[in-house]
Amino acid sequence: MENAGGLGRHLAQWLIARGESVVGMPAAATSRVRELSRGGRRKNDRTDAAAAATVACLQGDGRDVEPEDHTTALAPLDERRVNPARTGVRTVHQLHALLRDLLPGGAPTQLSADPAATLLRAVRPVGDVEAVRKDIAWDLVAEIRKLDKQLTDNAARMQSLVEASGSALTDTPGIGPVRAARLIGRTRRAHRFPTSAAFANYAGATSVEIARAEGPPPALPLR
Repeated sequence: MENAGGLGRHLAQWLIARGESVVGMPAAATSRVRELSRGGRRKNDRTDAAAAATVACLQGDGRDVEPEDHTTALAPLDERRVNPARTGVRTVHQLHALLRDLLPGGAPTQLSADPAATLLRAVRPVGDVEAVRKDIAWDLVAEIRKLDKQLTDNAARMQSLVEASGSALTDTPGIGPVRAARLIGRTRRAHRFPTSAAFANYAGATSVEIARAEGPPPALPLR
């Protein structure tokens, strides 16, 4: 199957779940076969299927497609975590702005739901404006608590999957369950990379050598 990890992923996983073995073919490899086929560069189902099969059998460019596992489950959990985290930051900023108008000196920089609730209980609004501000502040406190609960549940689910995977990432100082889940979810299993250099290149950690001629750099023209 061509592009079994991209556009063909759903069909590939559907076949694997039903007991079929799927070999994924890179699009670059099948395009070379299509250029040499009687169909020329035309793309159609029959030509693509023949190209993928030919490359898989003769060129050895195929790769067995593995079933979805914990690494696939961690990716949407990581993506889901982004929204409540960003929303939580914006909500706290809104709450800070309201408390600045309700309290002399405002609220501490590091603000969470419970300290904010304690501060609000001491506010005695005078007039409709302060009453509205306090009501909205209570709404924001409730939203922050809900977002905190979502993030806590998300982290617990991540930790469970990371532990079930047997990964040793959390043994590295500075990497907790959430960071480990993000790394695994975004890179998936390391053995899918042919070499350690390929993995480093994917992660953006490969040094690139810039070749240049010996001697001083050319002078820039003056304008």
